[in-house]
Amino acid sequence: MNIVFLDGHALNPKELNWDSLKKLGHLTIFDHTPSSEVIERSKEAEVIILNKKRMSEEIFKQLPKLRLILVAATGYDVVDTIAAHRYGVTVCNVPAYSTLAVAQHTLALMLEHTNRVGHYARLNREGYWSKSSSFCIWDKAVVELSGKRVALVGFGNIGQKVAQLLQVLEAEVCAVTSKSQECLPAGITRISLEEAFSTSDIISLHCPLTAQNRGFVNADLLKLIRPGMLLINTARGGLIDDIAVAAALSDGRLGGYACDVLSVEPPSNDHPILLAPNTLVTPHIAWASAEARQRIIDVMSDNLEAFIKGAPIHVVTPTGEH
Repeated sequence: MNIVFLDGHALNPKELNWDSLKKLGHLTIFDHTPSSEVIERSKEAEVIILNKKRMSEEIFKQLPKLRLILVAATGYDVVDTIAAHRYGVTVCNVPAYSTLAVAQHTLALMLEHTNRVGHYARLNREGYWSKSSSFCIWDKAVVELSGKRVALVGFGNIGQKVAQLLQVLEAEVCAVTSKSQECLPAGITRISLEEAFSTSDIISLHCPLTAQNRGFVNADLLKLIRPGMLLINTARGGLIDDIAVAAALSDGRLGGYACDVLSVEPPSNDHPILLAPNTLVTPHIAWASAEARQRIIDVMSDNLEAFIKGAPIHVVTPTGEH
């Protein structure tokens, strides 16, 4: 079986073990594929692997040998699944591969705000400790998560894992979720979005981006916050109103914004969040632990093997079949 990965750079493939996929066919990995070369590189492929490369009906028309698309991610909006179904192509994704990685990154962002590890390490590198008249440096406050109210907006796999980590540190964990209180784990309190923003020390976003919730963290909602609240976003940049969050940071109402996602990626240098004070921004790497990326390959291998056996799994094409 001829397998082509069109945009392998997304997984940094040289670090990973591809043996499980190579056992199932001849694998060719291209770091990047310009749109003008998709057809040429895929014309002999029975299986295409992609991460962000778009697959439209026009492309399906020109690839008669194509039988399967393996999306190297959970989200599959880059593929026209209706067209795939029409042309007899099965599409499979990789669910829940990054739960642990994103939860760990979320906690790291919180701890940077509470423990100031990067800040104090930087002061040390700049010689401030050596110049100090005391055995330590007192510059920015270090606080514990214990007793702090942390509201998780969205309580899927990642939100639940973050809750587990926070409970170990004795935080008061609340959830804004459609789940009933009876369905939540012990110690988790269900609250409304308005209560979350008006009573929490930290809010962490873990919900998908939809047409209905785009920009829901807006000026009106931010009027409710307790002074100094920390906002965390490892979900999607489009969940916040960039201008409103930047304004709340600038006037001091919002104590900090730590995120791994922005509304435009990669961002321009004048992105409002990058220019705002008290921000901590990482470049969409929360998902990208070595273990999570290897998990993608392993699940894609399972998907391909199941497809070959005639019982495909993790199918996202309409009706679950073609």
